[in-house]
Amino acid sequence: MRLRMFTAVLALVVGALPASAEVAKVTVASRVAVAGGQAFGASGPYEKVTGTIEFALDPKDPHNARITDLDRADRAGDGRVHFTSDLMVLRPVDQTRGNGVLLFEVTNRGRLGLLTRFNGAPAADNPMAAADFGNGYLMREGYTLVFVGWEFDIQPPMIRVEAPALPEVIQPITVGFVLDAKAGETSLDDAPLYEPTDPADAASTMTVRDHYWDKSTPVARSKWRFVTRQAGAPRVTLEGGFEPGRLYEVTFTARGARVVGAGLAAIRDAAAAFRYRTDLPIHGNAAYVFGASQDGRLLRQFLYDGFNADERDRRVFDAVWPHIAGSARGTFNDRFGMPIGGSVMLTPTRFPFTTDEQMFSGDRGSLLQLYKADQRPKIFFTNTPVEYWGGGRAAALIHTSADGKKDLSIPDNVRIYLLSGTQHGEATFPPRRTRGQQTDNPVPQREVMRALMRGLHAWASAGVAPPESRYPKLADGTLTPLASLKFPAIPGVADPRIIAGPGQVRNGKAEMLPHLVPQVDPDGNDLAGIRVPDVSVPVATNTGWNFRSESVGGTKEIYNLLGSYIPFAMTKAERDARKDPRPSIAEHYRDRDDYLAKLRTAAQEMVKGRYLLSEDVENVIKRGEAHWQFLTGRNATSSR
Repeated sequence: MRLRMFTAVLALVVGALPASAEVAKVTVASRVAVAGGQAFGASGPYEKVTGTIEFALDPKDPHNARITDLDRADRAGDGRVHFTSDLMVLRPVDQTRGNGVLLFEVTNRGRLGLLTRFNGAPAADNPMAAADFGNGYLMREGYTLVFVGWEFDIQPPMIRVEAPALPEVIQPITVGFVLDAKAGETSLDDAPLYEPTDPADAASTMTVRDHYWDKSTPVARSKWRFVTRQAGAPRVTLEGGFEPGRLYEVTFTARGARVVGAGLAAIRDAAAAFRYRTDLPIHGNAAYVFGASQDGRLLRQFLYDGFNADERDRRVFDAVWPHIAGSARGTFNDRFGMPIGGSVMLTPTRFPFTTDEQMFSGDRGSLLQLYKADQRPKIFFTNTPVEYWGGGRAAALIHTSADGKKDLSIPDNVRIYLLSGTQHGEATFPPRRTRGQQTDNPVPQREVMRALMRGLHAWASAGVAPPESRYPKLADGTLTPLASLKFPAIPGVADPRIIAGPGQVRNGKAEMLPHLVPQVDPDGNDLAGIRVPDVSVPVATNTGWNFRSESVGGTKEIYNLLGSYIPFAMTKAERDARKDPRPSIAEHYRDRDDYLAKLRTAAQEMVKGRYLLSEDVENVIKRGEAHWQFLTGRNATSSR
């Protein structure tokens, strides 16, 4: 059947539902065929549905008690707080040909990421053309992809929520920023909708420091001011200019508060409605949710605040996958929360860190402490070395005691994976140097992610055990305190043992947390985790850290979210001349064919462990061919 294209005048409205409904209305504004109507394997053609969802939350319901300030928001005649979210759905035209699973993505600042991360597609926030769907993996698997707006502090056309406003609420807030170039003026991008109640308030402060754990130095109030001539995020100016690489913080009394946690409720209630109700235009038999980076941290908050149980005590998601979040959460349910925040990643994380209960500094808790047994989902925690090394994410604390002294047993409903030798988001290939001292790390993630997705689905839908957890441990020495790291002394590469560790805020004071990182082999590559062939058959050192370059300042600090790619010398003579302790490529491999043969063997071993799909083995080999050509070409160019 060929789907005809509908325009935004469709406006199908499902409403007039009982007062007890958390989803009060779904409005479908458009429904259109995508990818030129091409079939994605047995799933057939796909369509895109866009519109809005109206939610109605009862502040008196115990399931909503943890939504900060919901009781302060205006209520409609039914006694509930109403608000709307944007909605986008990608689904099989013939839904009987799909797998019945609603795969939710927590959108990152309103942008789509599933098709890029799993299908290898270019970034597209309004996917339409066949190229926007990459290799079609998620479509061929039959998923219905669902994107619901949860974030209030972004602008259309990004997928967002219109969270209830709290105009009477004011309080002091602190906004931090680090610049990559000197500037006389900058915007407080982490707080785009919060504005000072009085821009001239003498009580507002600004501080600066070079390193996160340094004592802050006050900046005289006479030296800086708010810029009031422009709309948008608050802007500040400093006499003499802001220096790159330094951490500035501005504290001021703000207005513009919203019910930030309404976004968490939107995800909960949309998923519950679409899987348990049959009177809505979107329906599935099961629901999974994936979120990366900011959105992985949100999912940890989602779990901690009890949102995986709906207002009827039903399990919302059968599977929850926080990716590259470490042990961190965020201000996703706080008064004057800043979900968009990302300018300063060294934000202390929050206890509890694990899915099992533990004690730390007099506190007791776990991420799953609010659930009955049948409400707990299957969980994948996936991280790169970046989340162990910096940004305050302290990934080791999801599988060690909070004091960092022992490994913890992992619950039956949880799997943990380290994507060894990768960075927060893989860099382009051929690799290039951007804001770090070293070239950005291009080691791939998506082939492993595809295999893990298949394993997660088999686990959640049929009870088939997924691939075994793979992550570094204290017991076998693959996880280590920072001071015991055995990283090779590579000429021109800064010592990572000076990297600042994570912390948490208790009683208004920052306290350091254990800094545990993956131990490395003599080449400088991670020993533990899922070692893709780029790592197990190496031609370079691939790290989860990269110090800031001189061009962006702060050279003793790492650049947020970057890893490093540090190629081996081609020959022993070259490495001897450099005084590089790592064996050269010629010492690792006889020739190109030997290298490619070892890559194939490593890839086939990953297929056996279900960390790679057999269909992706040739991708590994093609990448290896391109990598070898890049290295030999680089060497030829550098020797001219």
